Amino acid sequence: MTDGLVRILEGNTFVVSDRAGDIETSATDPGGLFAWDTRFLSRWVLTVDGQRLTALSTDDLHYFEARFFLVLGTGSVYVNANLTVIRQRAVANGFRESITLLNHQNGPTDVTVRLDVAADFADLFEVKDALPKKGFYDTRVGEGSLVISYDRDTFHRDTTISASPSPTRVDEGGLEFTVHLDPHGSWSTELFVAPRIERPDGPRILPADTGGAGVQRGRLDELEAWLGAAPRLVTDSEQLAATYRRSLVDLAALRFSPAIAGAQSLPAAGLPWFMTMFGRDSILTSLQALPFVPELAQTTLHVLGDWQGSRVDDFRDEDPGRILHEMRYGELTAFQERPHSPYYGSADSTPLWLVLLDEYERWTGDSELVRQFEPEARAALRWIDTYADLQGNGYIAYQRRNEKTGLENQCWKDSWDSISYRDGRLPGYPRATCELQGYAYDAKVRAARLARRFWDDPAYADELERQAADLKARFDRDFWVEDGDYYALALDADGARVDALSSNIGHLLWSGIVDEDKAPTIAAHLLGPRLFSGWGIRTLADDQARYNPIGYHVGTVWPFDNSFIAWGLRRYGFKAEAARVAAGVLDSAEFFDGRLPEAFGGYERSLTGYPVQYPTACSPQAWSTGAPLLFLRTMLGLDAVGEHLIVDPAVPESFGRIELLDIPGRWGRIDAFGRGLVDVDPDR
Repeated sequence: MTDGLVRILEGNTFVVSDRAGDIETSATDPGGLFAWDTRFLSRWVLTVDGQRLTALSTDDLHYFEARFFLVLGTGSVYVNANLTVIRQRAVANGFRESITLLNHQNGPTDVTVRLDVAADFADLFEVKDALPKKGFYDTRVGEGSLVISYDRDTFHRDTTISASPSPTRVDEGGLEFTVHLDPHGSWSTELFVAPRIERPDGPRILPADTGGAGVQRGRLDELEAWLGAAPRLVTDSEQLAATYRRSLVDLAALRFSPAIAGAQSLPAAGLPWFMTMFGRDSILTSLQALPFVPELAQTTLHVLGDWQGSRVDDFRDEDPGRILHEMRYGELTAFQERPHSPYYGSADSTPLWLVLLDEYERWTGDSELVRQFEPEARAALRWIDTYADLQGNGYIAYQRRNEKTGLENQCWKDSWDSISYRDGRLPGYPRATCELQGYAYDAKVRAARLARRFWDDPAYADELERQAADLKARFDRDFWVEDGDYYALALDADGARVDALSSNIGHLLWSGIVDEDKAPTIAAHLLGPRLFSGWGIRTLADDQARYNPIGYHVGTVWPFDNSFIAWGLRRYGFKAEAARVAAGVLDSAEFFDGRLPEAFGGYERSLTGYPVQYPTACSPQAWSTGAPLLFLRTMLGLDAVGEHLIVDPAVPESFGRIELLDIPGRWGRIDAFGRGLVDVDPDR
């Protein structure tokens, strides 16, 4: 609630309201009740005797439930409020809300309680891009209920609002209750908001439940089971313990079960814009969470492998072997006004899927899954060598084929100005960003292990290792910026270096493509004053032309980005540097109530004294939620080697002792311990 909004969610269904519980949206405001990429409720305003209510406090009970304490009027030192209103809301596939009135007067009173409601059925892309609707609305007043519907050809959505006890009056604008309250008496009602999707192959009714008492208890039990199955953290740092629990709870909240996954779940990317399946985001979050909740990685591998591209489709930027970028279910996708059914426009999902496949087996010993997905893995490797080599130079590059609605930048920094020369110019297409080559290198090294151990193909393993060695040598030659002593952000369409200094070079350490003799220079850049703010590593160095401390990918600090950079620093032996990055970002969590946002400002720590919020950051956001988990792995030096868990701690002094108990893996369950011995003075 750091931005004054209250969010509750479960899977890809979520409600965003103000602190009083009201929903009053504009065309471009991502508030309301959303499910499956459609806004089923755009107005939900409670009044008593025609007056709006004032929030006293708002309780974040659980990720799926919130409670609002409200009064009529503001009261004053001399005049007390005579009426308290309590709203309690729980989201499931729709939501359930109880409203209770408490009379504090010695005499009776009669009041009129009204809920004004509306549903615009906006596709999330329509909200994001301020696009008009093309279908038709209808409102039907029923026996104690209100049904608002939207139709466009075979596309039908509706929202039913009802209450128990029934309202006194229902009209096209809402529900109204005439309430008599005895002296110091109370009154309550329960409201139900039920979205429905109707498809050509038959209706799909979303709300199997709207969160009744039994369902709520079951959900709480399930959450406790989820938390209980994860490793237990014991630490001297109360803030680290709170951040760890917040991360696990938010991962539970973001679990999403697309139809193809059955009862299993993978992480949705982030609220509000990305509450769906993303290739890159789900893979990276699964990597972060692997030592804690490995089942997310298993589902991610299954779902993305099953949806792997099988044809050349320019509208969807699809190729055989390519792993999807994003899947959507809204109106614009249904009418092919957006390509997300699914859309394949990311250049990194495919090599990253291979990385996750290997890391998952290393950690869990699940060799059956590796054997099951051998055809998909080989197809992914063919994609890297053929369809991804747009420049004919052996590097992964990207250029959208869907010029109208496809993504211009198909790396993780996917905003329009994220890839630039140091002087601020933007390169043409295709673009081959440096981290893509690192991912390809890592994917081939890992796939070689899988081919040799599980696919019974040592010749293929030898060839993959030869390709990886060649890629590493060529990369070092072609991407190195001599007058800066770092790797270029990208190669442009002519093969020239896009020479900005960026955080992408940290991903090169994680992938292992950096030559050992150049690793100290890369580490020095990452922890130097141009990139390291004290709170974390900026996406772009502060002396580059496009640097902006609150620019989405051109100067902000991304917790996820930093978590993988820290992991890369550990890979090359820079333990203290990795601990310093972890400490900076984890320190910032205290200012965000333990929940790391998608990104925050890249201002110097000494200048602000606190991390500055990025105005439109997703929260919760999957790979930011996973960042504290990967930082814990990095600080404790956890690695799966054969049948054993290696522990090699390098813990910042400020965290004191860290114990991570019952870490799951191919070894069963095992504990790891570390003491805070690393000096990470942020002013150093």
